[in-house]
Amino acid sequence: MTDHAHLDKAGLVIVDKPAGITSHDVVSKCRKAFNTRRVGHAGTLDPMATGVLIVGIERATKLMGLLSLTTKSYTATIRLGVATATDDAEGEVTATTSAAGVRDEEIAAVIATLTGDIAQVPSTFSAIKVDGKRAHALARDGEEFELAPRPVTVSRFDVADTRRTGEVIDLDVIVDCSSGTYIRALARDLGVALGVGGHLTALRRTAVGPFTLEHAVPLDELEHDPRLSLHIDEAARIAFPHRSISADEAEGISQGRWLEPVGMKDVYVVIDPDDRPIALVREKGRRASSVMVVRPATLR
Repeated sequence: MTDHAHLDKAGLVIVDKPAGITSHDVVSKCRKAFNTRRVGHAGTLDPMATGVLIVGIERATKLMGLLSLTTKSYTATIRLGVATATDDAEGEVTATTSAAGVRDEEIAAVIATLTGDIAQVPSTFSAIKVDGKRAHALARDGEEFELAPRPVTVSRFDVADTRRTGEVIDLDVIVDCSSGTYIRALARDLGVALGVGGHLTALRRTAVGPFTLEHAVPLDELEHDPRLSLHIDEAARIAFPHRSISADEAEGISQGRWLEPVGMKDVYVVIDPDDRPIALVREKGRRASSVMVVRPATLR
């Protein structure tokens, strides 16, 4: 296969992940569908969760660690009145307490305390490492440990619907938050503060950074018809700020030379006079150096 063919096949697939499989399962299925080993993903989703999972194909796997996926959006259902070991519906029930007496005003008051910049203790059954081991593995082995609170930002936590059935209350919620926020932990903390316990019964990620469900393709469709959601050029344009450069500068940066800095923060994409993204660049001191060449000189 020529280098050009590799670039033609490079890009992002925004997968609409189904429930019941891991993010790694999605990568395996994409490897098979696209007939390549060069597949990676950004932003893991729990098996129970559905929705937006970003998968990089071919050269776009190099984008995975550079994408600024700092904001995420979810729709979820929180059940009040039942606590579980994993803070979601997959764990065994650890306590049941009638939530029938909990008023909407009390729920709203606690949600307000879980909105904004907060310190959140991640779920015990999470992928966070404790002394080199995953927390969920330690929890399943019955080991005792404590996770430290972490600063996260919950910019939106709205209740879209409230359903009262006997002793439990189901809340359909919409959450916009920073990367690293656990929606399961929001469900747990809401239940604890209300004194009735709580867990997550459904979770759907609707957006990761600029990538939304509008871009997303169901996994079973991809298996029959493997196609990119965004070519690597489009992905770079959507995900990063732009800087225009001359043809000579494009030639230089694609061969490993550096550019003069212009005062832009974080990673940005440099675009040549033909409107092609050439490289992702980060400024440091007197240099704007490439952190990833999108389009090497050999492929132009």
